[in-house]
Amino acid sequence: MQTRKFRVLAGVVALMLPCVTLVACGHGKSANSADKASREMPEGAEWKGVYYSQIYGNLHIVDDDGTLKGNWRTAAGEAWGELHGKADGALLHYEWVEHRIGMVGPSADRRGKGYFVYSRPAKAGIKDPDEIHGQWGLGDAESGNKWDAVKQTNMEPDPKSVMPDEVERGQGVAGGGWDAEGSGGSDSDKDKDKDKDSDK
Repeated sequence: MQTRKFRVLAGVVALMLPCVTLVACGHGKSANSADKASREMPEGAEWKGVYYSQIYGNLHIVDDDGTLKGNWRTAAGEAWGELHGKADGALLHYEWVEHRIGMVGPSADRRGKGYFVYSRPAKAGIKDPDEIHGQWGLGDAESGNKWDAVKQTNMEPDPKSVMPDEVERGQGVAGGGWDAEGSGGSDSDKDKDKDKDSDK
């Protein structure tokens, strides 16, 4: 009789154990989940600024009418990227695209999503720069790769500064060098043509 009661009790405990585990673990959510709760920004803080990472270089973030936009160039200089997203307090979810310099075709760009959490180091008597901590992922993934950076003091963001010269030259071409009459070439080229005509 006691053996039967013991078996029933052991069965009940075995059934309850997974439920207790789920409650304790938050229904199985990973500690690395990008689904972070919204946090308040530290007093006087703003997202706008320049954030330095040893891997991703300087990330320049500006606020464009409520949308945060950022540009960066990797510390190695082989790629530059853009991100945009909306902040909910100290939490920024964003989408990004990175361009590999000197490459063309589908493999030249890669895209994904990510998040940053804005934070202020809490050290008594010491005022360290603010920081951002987060992750980025490829495609629809929002995590998988760490991205931590330190906000640079007294440095205004300049997103265009991280763009390579090749891109700047490509965007700077207007009208292919044609003048108002529709004839091409520089003034020096036209002078050379005049000299050739006078020699004839």
